Amino acid sequence: MAEKISQENLPESRPAGNSITEGVIWKQLLIFFFPIVMGTFFQQLYNTIDAAIVGNYVGKEALAAVGGTTGTLINLLVGFFVGLASGATVIISQFYGGGDIRRVGRAIHTAAALAIIGSVLLMVLGLAFSPWALRLMGTPPEIMAHALVYIRVYFAGIFFNMVYNIGSGILRAVGDSRRPLYFLIVCCFVNVLLDLLFVAVFQWGIFGAALATILSQAVSAALIILVLIKTDQAYRMDVKAIHIDPVILKSIIRIGIPAGLQSVLYSVSNLVIQASVNSFGTDVVAAWTAYGKLDGFFWMVISSFGIAITTFVGQNFGAGNYGRMRRSVRVCLAMTFGTTAAITGLFLLVGEAFYHIFTQDQVVIGYGMEMVRFLAPVYFTYVCIEILSGAVRGVGDSLIPTIITCFGVCALRVLWIALAVPAWPNIRTTMASYPITWTITSIAFIVYYLRGGWLKRQIAAKEKEAKADGA
Repeated sequence: MAEKISQENLPESRPAGNSITEGVIWKQLLIFFFPIVMGTFFQQLYNTIDAAIVGNYVGKEALAAVGGTTGTLINLLVGFFVGLASGATVIISQFYGGGDIRRVGRAIHTAAALAIIGSVLLMVLGLAFSPWALRLMGTPPEIMAHALVYIRVYFAGIFFNMVYNIGSGILRAVGDSRRPLYFLIVCCFVNVLLDLLFVAVFQWGIFGAALATILSQAVSAALIILVLIKTDQAYRMDVKAIHIDPVILKSIIRIGIPAGLQSVLYSVSNLVIQASVNSFGTDVVAAWTAYGKLDGFFWMVISSFGIAITTFVGQNFGAGNYGRMRRSVRVCLAMTFGTTAAITGLFLLVGEAFYHIFTQDQVVIGYGMEMVRFLAPVYFTYVCIEILSGAVRGVGDSLIPTIITCFGVCALRVLWIALAVPAWPNIRTTMASYPITWTITSIAFIVYYLRGGWLKRQIAAKEKEAKADGA
């Protein structure tokens, strides 16, 4: 039997040839980016197939239930803990980039403990408060029964979602974006097969779709934990060593809590948007749900660039490569703007054909194309928010970006819905909240990034922490 590797016996520096801290920036960004975007593509794909099967085999009421209302509520609760876990990803990437493998191990096991605690809390909160929240959002009566079934099954199996998110975050923090992709591909195929079996063959309806989702997530969670347990690298996880390290936890909370709160406030603002959409009836809700699947392909790309730049900046910050860190932000911005322009053109070209995947209802398709033509051309106004906020979070600066986003996006969006929609009650007024708030927030991030105080503060904090840890 091989000797168990303890954290004390791990190497004190990262392996030579770390591609994130060396090499041509645009090539290394793409190498890291593509597995992330392909992974999120497959995640979006199985969500889309899930919705398509439900829409065609159960009906438009079920389609509306699995997307808009329940999806927004799930994002609200799950988003906070995923945001909190992002603090662990940043910390791990900085330790790994700086060669402090001892603290990499401490951070990994603390993150695993947070996943366990978070999943229990999410299950309790989701099961207890979802019915009340769905009613508060004004969920149409014909959707409510479907929505309750779906959300109860989902939260009953939330543990697998949390485990996968923590595990994939650990792998990406050390520069491995490929294996999370492989596991999502497996998850996608499992989900499609189970969807067809449970919904189309067994005719279990919305319950079958929810069950297929959590069982497929269980497969991906098992695969990623198996990798972390079996690896002989510095990020190996020992199940018996999972515990909360108070010092590491403090650092994770410092970065993760603002990110988690931002996610919550984003979701709250989206709940307000969803409530506004709900007021326009089932056809608009169904169109909004299907549009959300198309829109999700843009967000998978933009968020993948955000994840890539956060890890890239985190490792280079840990290694002290501040010039390379700034250059990587400029390169990533250029790549993201170019990709966004291509996506906008594609959506305008294939939007109507995409809607036919979900429904043949011409009224729903008409509303859906109105959404595509209004929102796709203004995606570029969001790019600076994702990339610049990801960059400053990579060095550990999380509070100010959260404040900027919460006021620029969330608060203004809620204010717009409260004041503008009653005056001009139509879906276009609701959708206008997106480009208006994205533009304002992007300008704020550009100013904050260029002033540079965020980097000076984090360099000083890193030097202080290193002295304290070595004392």
